[in-house]
Amino acid sequence: MRRPLVVGNWKMNGTRESAGQLAREIVSGLPSGCRVEVGVCPSYVFIPLVAESLGDSGVLVGAQNVADQDSGAYTGEVSAPMLKEFGCRLAIVGHSERRQVYGETDELIAARYQKAIEHGIVPVLCIGETLEEREAGDTFKVVDAQLQAVLEKAGVQSLNQAVIAYEPVWAIGTGKTATPEQAQEVHAHIRRQLAAQDAGVAEKVRILYGGSVNAGNAASLMAQPDIDGGLIGGASLKADSFLAIVQAAMENS
Repeated sequence: MRRPLVVGNWKMNGTRESAGQLAREIVSGLPSGCRVEVGVCPSYVFIPLVAESLGDSGVLVGAQNVADQDSGAYTGEVSAPMLKEFGCRLAIVGHSERRQVYGETDELIAARYQKAIEHGIVPVLCIGETLEEREAGDTFKVVDAQLQAVLEKAGVQSLNQAVIAYEPVWAIGTGKTATPEQAQEVHAHIRRQLAAQDAGVAEKVRILYGGSVNAGNAASLMAQPDIDGGLIGGASLKADSFLAIVQAAMENS
């Protein structure tokens, strides 16, 4: 059985004080006997502080991106070896804001994913369609292409060390959320596509849902058979709402 995973993406938010405080509040509020794996991804500059605040709680610290190179003349990038040195266990790769706002291509995202895998960091691979693509009936076509670019680079077996996050672009930061049925349809499709290449990988890989998940809708989303947790944006910036989502995932595990 797949263990649920709930990851908070703090995006470009927080201060030194608030980041440490949020991490401590999450640790202190985790339900007893929590069966859910939990992680948080602060801004790069707060990673050491958050890792220290999390201590030996078991909550994973992650990054919001990872370089496609190990070192060298790549101004502004942060490599997997650097992240690992500060305790990072996860790295978000291919978030829609990186694709849409900063123009990251499927090929670049595949290279970032590969570097995470090489250095023992679990990539959280984000895939998802825009509103225009959904309305055109191209949802499956888009997520298949985004996923295939990574599989061609790293191979399907790499998903034994990775996580997928389905994030419909039209539901990120908009307050709109895919219905549980809409989300389940895409998650099931992703798993079927993977099963065509390797049934064992398809059964084991965790597929998270992201896109305006909150305390109110988490339970209905987590109840779907192919939704294995969430990549949480705005609701991860307050400990009580994030912990409510963790609780919903635990109750549906």
